[in-house]
Amino acid sequence: MPAPVVPGPARPVEALLFDLGGVVLGIDFGRVFAAWARAAGRDPAAVADAFAFDDAYRRHERGELADDAYFAHVDRALGLGLGAAGIALGWRAIFTGPVPGMRALVEQVRARRPTYLFSNTNAAHHRQFGAEYPELLAPFERCFMSYELGLRKPDAPAFEAVARRIGVAPSRILFVDDTVANVEGARAVGMRAETVRSAAQARDALARHGVPLD
Repeated sequence: MPAPVVPGPARPVEALLFDLGGVVLGIDFGRVFAAWARAAGRDPAAVADAFAFDDAYRRHERGELADDAYFAHVDRALGLGLGAAGIALGWRAIFTGPVPGMRALVEQVRARRPTYLFSNTNAAHHRQFGAEYPELLAPFERCFMSYELGLRKPDAPAFEAVARRIGVAPSRILFVDDTVANVEGARAVGMRAETVRSAAQARDALARHGVPLD
């Protein structure tokens, strides 16, 4: 009888890829809806119910729709009468601050593996968090923004494009994101991927994939 085949050791992770919103920087769309509601004299719950993560939203995140055009679309769709400028003002309320412990963790692991960031975002938010939280972006070797790539998570071409730019096979990249659909999209192209929503969860994910932390 032939000897059983014993699997060899898993190939090591060669690059780390972090999501931004919900992983490194806190976000809360409820704050956006509340800001619009206050400005328009509406009920925040009604504004939240009327808002849609629609095709225009996705086009905005792919850089196919300019900020002013998207904000005008939102104003019309919600019937708020705030104009593009009023929508833009409320749009800025989304960020809640750094996720506790994540900057320290990224600083720690970047000395052990090349570390990158991949965010579904738009030009307006990029300008904002780049100005308000530059210390969160500084540790990453490169930051990939969906509106600059023209591609967004969880679509396979987005992950494939990022892997090409990193120069590492998807199977050697560990991706962490707070959204299950994005994690599943990364896994579909062969990346190792984990859902995390805190520094502790991210630390555990890194350890499971053999990334040294000490």
